[in-house]
Amino acid sequence: MPAVSKGDGMRGLAVFISDIRNCKSKEAEIKRINKELANIRSKFKGDKALDGYSKKKYVCKLLFIFLLGHDIDFGHMEAVNLLSSNKYTEKQIGYLFISVLVNSNSELIRLINNAIKNDLSSRNPTFMCLALHCIANVGSREMAEAFAGEIPRILVAGDTMDSVKQSAALCLLRLYKASPDLVLMGEWTSRVVHLLNDQHMGVVTAAISLITCLSSKNPDEFKTCVSLAVSRLSRIVSSASTDLQDYTYYFVPAPWLSCKLLRLLQCYPPPEDGAVKGRLVECLETILNKAQEPPKSKKVQHSNAKNAILFEAISLIIHYDSEPNLLVRACNQLGQFLQHRETNLRYLALESMCTLASSEFSHEAVKTHIETVINALKTERDVSVRQRAADLLYAMCDRSNAKQIVAEMLSYLETADYSIREEMVLKVAILAEKYAVDYSWYVDTILNLIRIAGDYVSEEVWYRVIQIVINRDDVQGYAAKTVFEALQAPACHENMVKVGGYILGEFGNLIAGDPRSSPLVQFNLLHSKFHLCSVPTRALLLSAYIKFINLFPETKATIQEVLRSDSQIRNSDVELQQRAVEYLKLSSIASTDVLATVLEEMPPFPERESSILAKLKKKKGPGAVTVELEDGKERGELNGGGDRGGDAAIAASNASTPSPSADLLGLRSTAPVSGTTPSAGSLLVDVFSEAGPSATSAGVNDDGFLSALHAPEASDSPLVEGPGDSDSAPPTVASEDPAPPLPESDELLNKFVCKNNGVLFENQLLQIGIKSEYRQNLGRMYLFYGNKTSVQFVSFNTTVSCPGELQSQLNVQTKTVEPLVEGGAQVQQVINIECLTDFIDAPLLNIKFRYGGALQNISLKLPVTINKFFQPTEMAAADFFQRWKQLSQPQQEAQKIFKASHGMDTEVLKAKLLGLGTALLENVDPNPENYVCAGVIQTKAQQVGCLLRLEPNAQAQPGEQMYRLTLRSSKDTVSQRVCDLLAEQF
Repeated sequence: MPAVSKGDGMRGLAVFISDIRNCKSKEAEIKRINKELANIRSKFKGDKALDGYSKKKYVCKLLFIFLLGHDIDFGHMEAVNLLSSNKYTEKQIGYLFISVLVNSNSELIRLINNAIKNDLSSRNPTFMCLALHCIANVGSREMAEAFAGEIPRILVAGDTMDSVKQSAALCLLRLYKASPDLVLMGEWTSRVVHLLNDQHMGVVTAAISLITCLSSKNPDEFKTCVSLAVSRLSRIVSSASTDLQDYTYYFVPAPWLSCKLLRLLQCYPPPEDGAVKGRLVECLETILNKAQEPPKSKKVQHSNAKNAILFEAISLIIHYDSEPNLLVRACNQLGQFLQHRETNLRYLALESMCTLASSEFSHEAVKTHIETVINALKTERDVSVRQRAADLLYAMCDRSNAKQIVAEMLSYLETADYSIREEMVLKVAILAEKYAVDYSWYVDTILNLIRIAGDYVSEEVWYRVIQIVINRDDVQGYAAKTVFEALQAPACHENMVKVGGYILGEFGNLIAGDPRSSPLVQFNLLHSKFHLCSVPTRALLLSAYIKFINLFPETKATIQEVLRSDSQIRNSDVELQQRAVEYLKLSSIASTDVLATVLEEMPPFPERESSILAKLKKKKGPGAVTVELEDGKERGELNGGGDRGGDAAIAASNASTPSPSADLLGLRSTAPVSGTTPSAGSLLVDVFSEAGPSATSAGVNDDGFLSALHAPEASDSPLVEGPGDSDSAPPTVASEDPAPPLPESDELLNKFVCKNNGVLFENQLLQIGIKSEYRQNLGRMYLFYGNKTSVQFVSFNTTVSCPGELQSQLNVQTKTVEPLVEGGAQVQQVINIECLTDFIDAPLLNIKFRYGGALQNISLKLPVTINKFFQPTEMAAADFFQRWKQLSQPQQEAQKIFKASHGMDTEVLKAKLLGLGTALLENVDPNPENYVCAGVIQTKAQQVGCLLRLEPNAQAQPGEQMYRLTLRSSKDTVSQRVCDLLAEQF
């Protein structure tokens, strides 16, 4: 409501408002309003024409009455008449009334549009701004149809006032959000982008909001904005607070514009132009440096503005994920906020560090703050901050700290808020399984989990512990003993009874030799819990009893008596009654051999994708789970498989950011692929077991390769029932010829030589994310196809092919993808890879789909390189040089001397060498500046030992630094290929 001034008194309005405020009751207020409405109606209908001032006053009163919550059904025409006035105050009240009370279906819209057109063409900046504000406030489709073509012209016109340009940019943004199909930039695109160079900071601030929205939907059309945005950001960051006095907020120059520029840059990948990228890196470094400077003001507004820019800069650094130094610096800066007195800063720091934990370059830096995060989990008063601390612990977990983190999370569970207990339980269960080397520890952890938070332990969790115990012979006896002891507690959760009934029913014989756990003692212990349990648990216990008859014939009479009791065979529940009758009859008429056959021990369960992970993702939302199946290196190595030096390597994991790219890297809950050949399927499908038929063929080690997890299946027993397996499918065959690989395919492939996760390809339509894990000569790759448009992709199919000799060198199996990809959605594809012998070329991925009727045909090289099958090998100095001399034949050595394309940062070099898949050997080379590594490439045909030596001349001037890289291996083609791949990384 405009302020009432002495020059424009509207005394009648002031008196009316005063009367309303002085009313003592609701009835008195309604009476006064009705009286005023009657007076206004009579004035509008009177014969005497009202002047502009009277119309304005009465329209203002109607607006005030509407804001009090009363319906207004007249006065609209008078408000429209005010739009034709040449007085600002009258026109302003008319537009205000229309913005608030006129809906898009009103019969007056045509009159209003005509008045707005007159004001837009008047060239009076004040009237133009009022008209633009009205268009934005109403924002209807009719408004967009009428003015979407006119507003861009006003925005880019050279004679338009700066204030009008600001209003036009924001008005166009409002219309684009409401009706994107009607706002077509076309010829205006380049001129709108160049508004970033406008001298008026207000115009730039308004224009960048519009450009950011347009870029998110049509990135290719607006990609020229990147260099302009970097240039503008550089000028702001490098300026002093006195240079931008009108836009300096508490000594921080243009904080809102800086944040918007940083947010715009997050719509695009890192700039390809070296000069632009260098300038942007300088800007980010300057922002990080300024964050370390002492504050120029003690006021909270200063720190808020400064930190807002800092967090946007860190988000951009995380989005690029290509500058190791910046990532580590960002992590260190966030680490300082973890103990800040401001709760919001602690929350934001924890949230950002969750994403940093997923980067290959910053994971180790995040891990250094583990004690601070654990302390936050224990002492924070705000539950949301405690939840973020738990998320960060989950994200930073790897093999080196898994037991500590799981123990702390279990300890916190006892006092955790009820709202987050279920999520905490799922995370503990996933981490305990993922990093279990000693499976007795895993069993202890899950049983402890059930004891502490049994109400929040879902079926997926206790299914999984049963599945692992059945699949591993070495833990079955321990599990039976542990669960027997747990059941002896006076108060025992029903989930513990379920686990106990299942495990004792299968493996109770392994502890029956001890008089303290004799068969009858086991049965009595289980049956003492029977009356306290729900119907499903009782059904499971009845199945355990019939198993007891097979395992322990001496318990047959006791168990038959229980089954024969009226409470069982006459039970009101049909399921319990049927089980009791059938089990009783089975135990009575079947011979020992038949009984042994029917009730034989459960076979190993086939593994599938984790239903625990799926449940956690559903609870947290897509893209929010930061530690998942991809962590092939167990957070300890970049390529996955085995224990590659534990905390000596940098981790890679899925990013949990709200951006679309992060979401593409999150695993969807999709049934995984079982390999069609034993050697390909075994290691990828069976995580923990050496006992199962599939695991035996691959010789799985005891260190827990990342699993595809699911609830157990029980086709032969009523104890647990689960869904069927999914089948693998051959590669999809498309009807059209595949396109040739994109020109940048080799460059995209080189990006993944030393990392397993990231965005493989992105254009304006499609984004392809990749996550992969490798172990010995086997690999599994997850591809995520994300539809960036609002229009569905149809006839979507993919083909993976091995050209030429590669067919005999790699065995690749794929799972078909859904042929329909909705707008904004993503689909996942799983690819299993077996390395038969060493290779040079990469498999080709061809994607075909129809978008808006047009066929899209894209071919890329899959980032499968020979180094992915490295097994790291630790060696002493004497052993290394002895082996080095043995590999002295000319064909066994490959050497390259090349110029450094990046700075020689020690931590980055180590991370890349570890990412290659080898073991980094410390204190081996006489020259401490050099790096030596050792590893064995695992193929089905043979094992190829490799030794590596990297010699940098770091003392040279920047720009003149060189490397000498020497590879020696027992096979010449391997030496040359690994040397070529690694030389591209430095």
